[in-house]
Amino acid sequence: MTLELPSPQWADYELVDSGDGEKLERFGPYYLRRPEPKALWGKTLPEAQWQKLTHTWFHPGAGFGKAGKEDSGTWDRLKKMDDQWYIRYQNAGLKFQLRLGLTSFKHVGVFPEQAPNWEYIYKNTRELVLKARETPVKVLNLFAYTGAASLAAKAAGADVTHLDSVRQVVTWARGNMESSGMDGIRWVVEDALKFARREAKRGNVYQGIILDPPAYGHGPDGEKWKLDECLFEMLRQVAAILAPENSFMVLNLYSNGFSATLGETVVREAFGLPASANLESGELALSDRNGKILPLSIFVRLRR
Repeated sequence: MTLELPSPQWADYELVDSGDGEKLERFGPYYLRRPEPKALWGKTLPEAQWQKLTHTWFHPGAGFGKAGKEDSGTWDRLKKMDDQWYIRYQNAGLKFQLRLGLTSFKHVGVFPEQAPNWEYIYKNTRELVLKARETPVKVLNLFAYTGAASLAAKAAGADVTHLDSVRQVVTWARGNMESSGMDGIRWVVEDALKFARREAKRGNVYQGIILDPPAYGHGPDGEKWKLDECLFEMLRQVAAILAPENSFMVLNLYSNGFSATLGETVVREAFGLPASANLESGELALSDRNGKILPLSIFVRLRR
């Protein structure tokens, strides 16, 4: 198992401090204060410094702590700032631009700890594109949110299908593609499990599949998603549509209680992999200015 963090050279993002159930982050020119249940230690900076730096502070609402509504709340703006703004990501040959904004669910349009996954996707897709030469390399991004992983695959030269069940989020992702000077991504508003089953029946295969499923969610037609109940079946369908050779899969999991070992085991069983399979797992984390490591998700990657 490995621990991976974003490059410290990422100029547009920084975890400034963390502790007492909160985190203070800089996204471009703005400092955002948000709840972070995993920050079990004390803050390093004094409260006065947090308040001095903060542009906006997220306060959880009545639904906080309830399944499916744990992130709902409101933003309290302490300083003047734009409703929407852009940040850039550039590292190891990969570059794109993301629009950020304040949502009622604590999110802002990017999960910075995912940067190592973006670079893995870019690197492995690029290798497949160079190896395939004129044959298209197809990458499918499930539960794709605002599309940073889709942009990483597209920047590497893949034919990308971006799927999310929320139309507004897909529109947001399309804007990120356009602002990054890219085009040609295929957009799908659909339930991920239904789509994967349909692709398996059609005999379609992909050289790269990315999935970042939520703990809870709903499809566009009200389909219910619960990670504990659906993950294994989702991975079985992914196994059916991932090319048996010259391919990769990236799974990311945020659910509390899921370990890298659990993730690796469920992937191995869903794919029917031998012990010798090229499987790696670990944690994605952020490090604040004082070196406190904040683990946020686990990943499992398959390369074959």
